[in-house]
Amino acid sequence: GSKDAISTTIINFNNEMMQITWAARELFPSENVSFSYTFDEVTHKVWKPCPTYLLDQDFNSGCLFKTEGPTLAFSIRNNNGSEELFSKSLKSDFYIKPKQPENVTFFWKEDTVTVSCNKPERGVKCLTLELQYKSKFDKDWQSRTSRCCRVGDQGFDPRKCYSLRVRLRRLVPHCNVVNYSSDWEAETLWMNGTLLDSCDDVIQSQSNTVMVLSCLLAVLLMILILLILLCKWQRLQKSVIPAVPDPKYVFVDLFNDHNGNFQEWIDKTDHAVVQTKLEYEEPECIVEAESQQEDEKNSDKQEPQEKIFSFSRAAENNDPKAAQIACLMSTSNTISSFAGIQILMNDDMYVML
Repeated sequence: GSKDAISTTIINFNNEMMQITWAARELFPSENVSFSYTFDEVTHKVWKPCPTYLLDQDFNSGCLFKTEGPTLAFSIRNNNGSEELFSKSLKSDFYIKPKQPENVTFFWKEDTVTVSCNKPERGVKCLTLELQYKSKFDKDWQSRTSRCCRVGDQGFDPRKCYSLRVRLRRLVPHCNVVNYSSDWEAETLWMNGTLLDSCDDVIQSQSNTVMVLSCLLAVLLMILILLILLCKWQRLQKSVIPAVPDPKYVFVDLFNDHNGNFQEWIDKTDHAVVQTKLEYEEPECIVEAESQQEDEKNSDKQEPQEKIFSFSRAAENNDPKAAQIACLMSTSNTISSFAGIQILMNDDMYVML
């Protein structure tokens, strides 16, 4: 084939080292080729042999050498160098692959993150800074690009854990003929402005928190249900089985005042009950005062063995027993027996025999 038909890959690492590779097993399956290069622009060029070969199954498949100028010419020859198999001249500045960004910093403010890095010493105008990020819920990376060396984006959810990475890219076609980018800076994990070691720890922590809260809620719900059932059971028990009164509280004076002496307590209680009953049942009586003349007139008409009491007079004399008898008998016009004494009742007079 033609000398221009060979496919090569040319990379200028940050304008410091050049790497040129070719498909040795496909292009030259029968022999091991040699490589030489020069950065001279004069007519009589000084060719330099490859200082470091890259091998593919013991065959030379590339060369690594130092970048010494903007214009490069290289030649691929047979093993002894007598025949040139491929040659090419190029601008080495158009094949630059930048280095990784240095001193990368992340600045978080609410839902916005801003990334910055140090500016390279050369070729800053040809570089852009690219930021990529994704959460554990995203399948693909989200990308944002800005001029070197600051880029930012907003809309970050503080409840999510994000993976972030940055790199430098070379502008095409203004600065490079090949779209070369630096290697990615080490990937970092962030959540709400906090640097994390692993997003799995956050997910596990959130799962544990949800589990603990669920257990607490279940326990509280069970306690509430038990309290409701207990209240209903107490109501049902009271309605079905009436409570038996405790004699300790009913007969407080029996134990406190009489030390459990039932006979002493019952005697005192009967006396108190009778007295209370009499006081309670005693009606209000108005004993009308009889004139002295009517008392004397009625007393003359009675037999000598009859002892006549004028209860109206007794009432005037403030006789309590007579007043009680008068009150008891005031509603009846018949003969009654009170304490073994026969009493004759008239409208105005009571005669006790």
